[in-house]
Amino acid sequence: MSFEKLENEVTSCRKCDRLVEFRQKIAQQKRKSYMNWEYWGKGVPGYGDINAKLMILGLAPAAHGGNRTGRVFTGDKSADFLFKCLHHVGLANQPNSDHRNDGLSLDGYITPAVKCVPPGDKPTSEEKENCEPFLSREFELLKNLQVVLGLGKIGFDSCLKFHRKFHPIKLKDYQFGHGVRYELPNGLVLFGAFHPSPRNVNTGRLTFNMMVDFLNRVKKEL
Repeated sequence: MSFEKLENEVTSCRKCDRLVEFRQKIAQQKRKSYMNWEYWGKGVPGYGDINAKLMILGLAPAAHGGNRTGRVFTGDKSADFLFKCLHHVGLANQPNSDHRNDGLSLDGYITPAVKCVPPGDKPTSEEKENCEPFLSREFELLKNLQVVLGLGKIGFDSCLKFHRKFHPIKLKDYQFGHGVRYELPNGLVLFGAFHPSPRNVNTGRLTFNMMVDFLNRVKKEL
């Protein structure tokens, strides 16, 4: 299995009826400010350095971000905040992630746990399970992986659920929180961070300085 083949499988997947219907509905209706865009409207694969030591694991593509542009954390407010921080600490070559051909280079690999946009950003348990094989293959393909950064609880827990297939991991022993660090039985380091959503950023739950300080900690592990 190559990354190219995996990407093709993700973009052609139609396993979850609810997600397929929703992603296509968003792509057809569009947001007024993006009426000239041809929305992606398909599953959104991960991207970045396939030799990466770092995986950044988020929730799902945003309705008018990844579902529009075809690249996760691209073209939305969460992306604006995240890449400003990643660039500040030297993990990205530019402070913006606008579209698939914007020249972005990432010192890491970034992917959503759920590859299609879910209504209300809330995938069902079945939808998360349907997407799990894609994430499993990403873990298997990233041969140099040392650190996983889970953005939000779903991303964080998705890493644990994959690894408990091979190790006696109990989720209750790995409590999610911003800045938490755990070493998994296979030596992989798992960090947790608040998701850079507009809600978290606008309320001050997550600030630029908080994220930069945290990313500098992560970077020291690489």
